[in-house]
Amino acid sequence: MTLDAADLTRLDRAHIIHPYLPGSATERVVMTSGSGCRLTDTEGRGYLDATGGLWLAQIGHGRTELADVAHEQMKKLEYFTSFWEFSNERAIELAARLASLAPDPLNHVYFTSGGSEGNEAAIKMARYYHHRRGESSRTWILARSKAYHGIGYGGGSATGFPLYHEGFAPMMPHVSHLTPPWPYRRELYGDQPLTPEQVTDFLIRELEERIEEIGPHNIAAMIGEPIMGVGGMLVPPADYWPRVREVLDRHGILLIFDEVVTAYGRVGKWFAAQYFGVTPDIIVTAKGITSGYVPLGALLVGDHVAEVMLRDHGFPMGYTYNGHPVATAVATSNLDIIEKEGLLARATSIGSFLHAELQAQLGELPIVGEIRSVGMMLAVELVADRATRAPLPLNPDRMPHDVIRRETGVIVRDSAHSLVLSPPLIMTEAEAKEAASALRGVLERTEPTGEIRAA
Repeated sequence: MTLDAADLTRLDRAHIIHPYLPGSATERVVMTSGSGCRLTDTEGRGYLDATGGLWLAQIGHGRTELADVAHEQMKKLEYFTSFWEFSNERAIELAARLASLAPDPLNHVYFTSGGSEGNEAAIKMARYYHHRRGESSRTWILARSKAYHGIGYGGGSATGFPLYHEGFAPMMPHVSHLTPPWPYRRELYGDQPLTPEQVTDFLIRELEERIEEIGPHNIAAMIGEPIMGVGGMLVPPADYWPRVREVLDRHGILLIFDEVVTAYGRVGKWFAAQYFGVTPDIIVTAKGITSGYVPLGALLVGDHVAEVMLRDHGFPMGYTYNGHPVATAVATSNLDIIEKEGLLARATSIGSFLHAELQAQLGELPIVGEIRSVGMMLAVELVADRATRAPLPLNPDRMPHDVIRRETGVIVRDSAHSLVLSPPLIMTEAEAKEAASALRGVLERTEPTGEIRAA
């Protein structure tokens, strides 16, 4: 059966529930192929993928090497469980590779199918760690407003957006949200201009007060994205994470880094933990581990945590697809490409180039408040007034990112009144210029009211 574009749209609307899309929405963009940073839909229209899918296409689309690896592994061993004493060659090889890349002492790996599963496992692991050590009162999880930790019960409760809690209550108890590190939004810290160090001072005081309020003996862990993605690509002051780590260590509280977005080259390092010079107790990864070619996630676990998990009957939690041989084979091949093609350094160099292009083309526009980036994570914060930093009003029927895609074919993402870019690490300078020009073409027609004038 051959389906044309109209048939596919009709069947999609009839049968698929899309995340965050109301049933009244009629538009569908049905992709059929991809190569590098480019995508093509059923109408034959081309797109520049400046989002890397959803923050994950490190090596770009259409890499036949990964398809070949998956094919060969499927012919040899498509699946067997990793529960109990069972394992497989590809999972073992990948685990050893990850341990060699991770900061010491994160030498143990727990596989999942993705980031949401990973954050669920990390939260359970933190609570179970304290339980097995005789501190069963340690159940509280510290998180931050504007954080995103997936859609599971634990990770979803740690997520710091009330919108994602609405209709799902009651959320998991014993979760406390702190103020995010967002220096541009000075109103979070008393509406006075502060240096980055003063922002950290504020946040550390709040952290210590919250620990005292809850009781350090009641807190299992703090979970945080090193750079907050869905919150708008929020980059903390350089001293933030080292000082957080010191406070948590003093009270015996574990630190979980949610690196679902930041790991595997996106910030110019294998892990953002290395960028900030901080080693957490657990790192949650997914997305870029396979560049999205197949679903996979991995927790990197400190030796001290793993030793407790492995006592007696072991860690009583598992997923059907733990250590899937095809997924782990693809992941190893993906890491080989990142290493062989120098994509860590590439993320830094092309990310700096793209930032400079955005600054040159958008920096003087009255609705652009700030452009921030680390590697190939970039955000353009939109404001109604640069002096007051009031967020730009947004019309759900005519959002800037939608207009940019419809008019130019460049795909960017909206996030917390920012336009966020996370392109494949292989993006060329010409493509970076194309992306910046596409944003300018729409934002220069955008009024402080949020209205976008016709081209």
